[in-house]
Amino acid sequence: QADAMYDMGMGMAGLKQAMGDPTMLAQLMQDMGNPEMMAEAKKMMDNPEFQSQMKKMEKSGEYKDALKKTKENLDDPDTAAQMEAKMEAMLKRGQDNLKKGAGTVMEQALEDMGSPEMMAEAVQMMKDPDFAAQMQKMAKDPSFQNYIGAMKDMLEDPEKKEKIQNMAKLMQAEL
Repeated sequence: QADAMYDMGMGMAGLKQAMGDPTMLAQLMQDMGNPEMMAEAKKMMDNPEFQSQMKKMEKSGEYKDALKKTKENLDDPDTAAQMEAKMEAMLKRGQDNLKKGAGTVMEQALEDMGSPEMMAEAVQMMKDPDFAAQMQKMAKDPSFQNYIGAMKDMLEDPEKKEKIQNMAKLMQAEL
């Protein structure tokens, strides 16, 4: 029962934080598109302990007040439209932040790969069949799409494209 309370508390805290943090909101929306994460969420919600804690929470005054306020806001077309516009703007800003963050990570990775030690380590990883399987799995993960998009953006820059192509040639020669 303690686990159910902890999971519920963390989930509620995360939702509350996402409502004020565009990047976290965008990540939450991405995560909701991930079948594995949604299967885990369903498993948690199907847990009788979790359901018991939800029933207790639903009886609390704080929950009832929040539900009433949400209903009032959604019943008012002007307020509902403002809320929707705010959420859409936050989501767009968050998606831009995720994309920018992925771009920064990919830029750093490209820079790091210029080091002979890092290149040797990358080559060793590429030779490992388990690593290749992990990479294939990651490529299917919706949140990884930001990194793929960042790589595509980098390939539009002729200087970065040349750097990536040269690295790929070096790596292929080692494999």
